[in-house]
Amino acid sequence: MARELTMKQKVFLDVLFEQANGDMVQAKKIAGYADSSSTSEIIKGLKEEILEATQMYMARNAPKAAMAMTGALYDPTELGIRDKMSAAKELLDRVGLVKTEKMQVEASGGVMLMPPKAVIEEEDE
Repeated sequence: MARELTMKQKVFLDVLFEQANGDMVQAKKIAGYADSSSTSEIIKGLKEEILEATQMYMARNAPKAAMAMTGALYDPTELGIRDKMSAAKELLDRVGLVKTEKMQVEASGGVMLMPPKAVIEEEDE
């Protein structure tokens, strides 16, 4: 069950990844907290909500990362493409779109071990 947040907490979360560009102090100011309010205390009180908002932000940007990766196919000489690809890969890994690895096993000759056959015991009459 989601807990009830104050209006300032809601605004803080709403602006954190928008106007504040991830800057906690800037989000605190925009939300209307006093300068004397402890940023650490605000963050401590919103830890779970901040983590959830971060996951949502990463998920919102996953399509951009995917576009960057496929864009490299069309323009592999783009300036800074290696850094862009690395950042895109990291973001996609964090949202759960990890590279799948397939392992192919080949055997030539050799022996295949099979489990023992089940023994069926006959009942004595």
